[in-house]
Amino acid sequence: MTAFPEGTLAITGDSESDLLLNSNPLALLIGMLLDQQVPMEWAFRGPATLFERLGDLDASEIAEYDPELFISLCCEKPAIHRFPAAMGKRIQEMCQYLVDTYNGDPAALWEEGVTGEELSRRIRELPGYGAEKTMIFIALLAKRMGVAPDGWKDHAGPFADDTPRSVADIDGPEALMDVRAWKKEQKAAGKSKQQ
Repeated sequence: MTAFPEGTLAITGDSESDLLLNSNPLALLIGMLLDQQVPMEWAFRGPATLFERLGDLDASEIAEYDPELFISLCCEKPAIHRFPAAMGKRIQEMCQYLVDTYNGDPAALWEEGVTGEELSRRIRELPGYGAEKTMIFIALLAKRMGVAPDGWKDHAGPFADDTPRSVADIDGPEALMDVRAWKKEQKAAGKSKQQ
């Protein structure tokens, strides 16, 4: 599994959790998958929690794990998410897709030579990844992980710009506060993250 030699994501407030995100492609995909209806730090700490409970993060192993046991691992306190059972099921579905489509290697999604258009299509096909999550993940790969294929900006949409609007813009506590403040302003103005 290919690591990110240039990873600069710092979001969880815990250096070990951030290191896992910056060095393990599956951890990053799981963190992004969990990033909904909970604070970003909680979502992106989820992979480290799973890593501690499983001893590793491997798509094949997670896909083969007994579903009930895996959901119970996700639900143990501290839970990986506000809705740990539903998200545990989604993680297993994503891992099974990675096994079926990419031989269990999440980094194959952005293998060398892939274009921004192809990257967008591949990520969008992942279970649990909608249009906006796909754009944010493309921006996250480019801005924080050094994975910036030709045309990535076209497929990251507004998340490619310099406005602190998503996890893709977070490299430390100050950046996290900037993103939170920007989101709060957008919400007060009745605008979305994409505006």
